[in-house]
Amino acid sequence: MTIRSSQWGIAHPIPAFPMNIALDLRFVNDHFPGIGRYAFSLASAFAALDTSHRFIFVVTQDVPARRSVPNTRYDLRGLLRFSRVRALAAPPPFSVAGQIALPALLHLARVDVYHAPYYVFPYVGLPCPVVVTLYDIIPRLFPRESSLRARLFFDVSIRAALRSAQRIVTSSRCSRDDVVRVYRVPAARIDVVYGAADERFRPVEPKTVATVRARYRLPEVFALCVTSDKPHKNVDTLVKAWHLSATGQRDEAPWLILAGHRGRGSLTFDHPRIRDLGPVVESDLPVLYASATLFVYPSRYEGFGLPPLEAMACGVPVICSYAGSLPEVVGDAALLVDPDDPQALAVAIDQAFADPTLRAALRAAGLKRAASFSWQRAAQEMMAVYERVNR
Repeated sequence: MTIRSSQWGIAHPIPAFPMNIALDLRFVNDHFPGIGRYAFSLASAFAALDTSHRFIFVVTQDVPARRSVPNTRYDLRGLLRFSRVRALAAPPPFSVAGQIALPALLHLARVDVYHAPYYVFPYVGLPCPVVVTLYDIIPRLFPRESSLRARLFFDVSIRAALRSAQRIVTSSRCSRDDVVRVYRVPAARIDVVYGAADERFRPVEPKTVATVRARYRLPEVFALCVTSDKPHKNVDTLVKAWHLSATGQRDEAPWLILAGHRGRGSLTFDHPRIRDLGPVVESDLPVLYASATLFVYPSRYEGFGLPPLEAMACGVPVICSYAGSLPEVVGDAALLVDPDDPQALAVAIDQAFADPTLRAALRAAGLKRAASFSWQRAAQEMMAVYERVNR
C-alpha cells in the first residue's frame, strides 16, 4: 500500500506498523499567532485523518499564571476528543526544563517521529527522527528589522535545527530555495507542503457583513489590507499608492482600511480616507475580508502569504506584489505588481475599482484558486514526510 504526495506526485511506502507521531503544540498561543495557526490547523487535520497512525500532541504543562502565555484563539482541548489523539504535557519550550525534559518524555511515550513547527527544540538527545518546519528566513533577508542579538539567536538556532532534523519542511518553493541558497542545505532534504486558509474563510451572508461593518464603522466601499507593521510588509508603499491613485483623490472616494498586529505602535497617516483598525478579533476576520471591495497586499516578501489566500477564499478580488512566495500562492487569480513601484500599484487599484467586470473575474478566479489549497491535503503530504523518515 502506498500514499501519494499531491505536491510531488511521488508514491511513498506506508510503514507496516502504526507510528506514534508527536506534533509540538506548545507554540499555539497568542505570542505566535502565525505559527500557532499553522500548528493548530495541521493538528486538526491530523485528528480527522482516516489512518492507523496515532498522534501525540505536545502541550504546555500548567505553569503559574505570571509565567503562562495566553491562548485566546484555539481550542486545544477539543482536539483530544479523537480516539487516536492524546496529549503529552511538557515544560514551556524556551525553558531549560523544556529542553531537558522533552527527549525523556518522547522516549517514554515511544514516539516514532517528532515534528517541531518552530526552529527551537532540543537539538540533541531526542529519541526519534525530527521533522522541522521553517516558514521563512526573514531575519537573514531583512536584517534591519531585527536587533543584532535577535539575528544571532535566529542564525545559531536555525543552523542547529538544520543539523538536527532528518527532514525539513517549508511552506513554499520560494522558502525552500532561500534555505538552500543561504544555508547550503541540499534541496533533497527539504519537502514543500503548502498550508491553506481555514474553513472559516468563505463568502458570508450580507446580514453578517452588515453586523461587522457596523461594529467597526466600515464604509460601504473600501480596499482592505490585513498585515503587520513590519517594514517588509511595505505599508508605506501602499499609502504612497493611495495618494497617487485617482481613486483615493476623488470626491466621495473609497477608503483604505488597514488591520493587523502592531508591534511598533499605531499607524498614522495624513490622508483623510485611510484608517487603521489595528488588531482585529480572530472571529471577525472572515467577515472583515468579505466586507471589502478589494484586498491589497504589497509585501516585499512572504514565506507563504496567507492573507491574500484568505481574502480569495472569502470572495474578495486581490492585488498583491510579485515578491517572495506570493505568485506561488495566488497564481493567475490576482493582479500582480512591483512592490517597489507605488505608481504601478496606484494604477492597479484604480483599474480594479473602476471595472466591476474585472473584479467579478478576480473574485471567481480567487475562489477557485483558494479551493485548491486544503489542510486535509497538507496533512496527507506531511504524513508522507513522516513515513519517509521511518523507512
